[in-house]
Amino acid sequence: MKVTYYGHSCFGVEVAGRHLLFDPFISPNEKASGVRMEDVAADYVLLSHGHFDHVADVAAVALRTGAMVVGCYEVIEWVKKQGVSADRVHAMNAGGAFGFEFGRVKFVSAIHSSTLPDGSPGGCPGGFVVESAREEEGSFYYSGDTALTLDMQLIGEANRLRFAALCIGDNFTMGIADAVRAAGLVRCGRVLGVHYDTWPILEIDHAAAKAAFHAAGCELHLPPIGGTLEL
Repeated sequence: MKVTYYGHSCFGVEVAGRHLLFDPFISPNEKASGVRMEDVAADYVLLSHGHFDHVADVAAVALRTGAMVVGCYEVIEWVKKQGVSADRVHAMNAGGAFGFEFGRVKFVSAIHSSTLPDGSPGGCPGGFVVESAREEEGSFYYSGDTALTLDMQLIGEANRLRFAALCIGDNFTMGIADAVRAAGLVRCGRVLGVHYDTWPILEIDHAAAKAAFHAAGCELHLPPIGGTLEL
């Protein structure tokens, strides 16, 4: 699958000919200043939870592209208040799955909090398991913001993942050590790191992080912002 990293926890994946964009936080991110918002493709926008650093650009992207926005019920209700049409949203909740034109999406557990930019409750945070409609493309997992949890073991038992996008920045989410354990639980050796380096409190040692994953038999990918790779 073709994956483009836009900084923080925002990345795009081409799945069955459609562009999926996760947690758009680009325009407020100084480290993503080289990304042109008008160049960011999206047929679907998937939101893991309601924090500003995951939803800041959702309305702008959805209104420009006509993308369908997918996320927890409370987050989707907020998205509609930002001007996104009710026929361009799809609400989910923990444990639920739905078949879209590009494949199947399951909203899975995450241990975190979720408050929307206006201060209203954001419902339950989560992650996504995406299964492409094209069998040869397979599946991938995005953890969202989360602590390490044994629920990840269930994901590994039920899916053969092509890659896993895992938060690694520590303090607000898993750090490197817990993310390495998470990769083991979901049984995936290819990891896209997210939620790191955006602010000083989230800065990581790239070489040390890659070495930690390598020692566990995994490969950690930390592409440059705006960079694209095949996973």
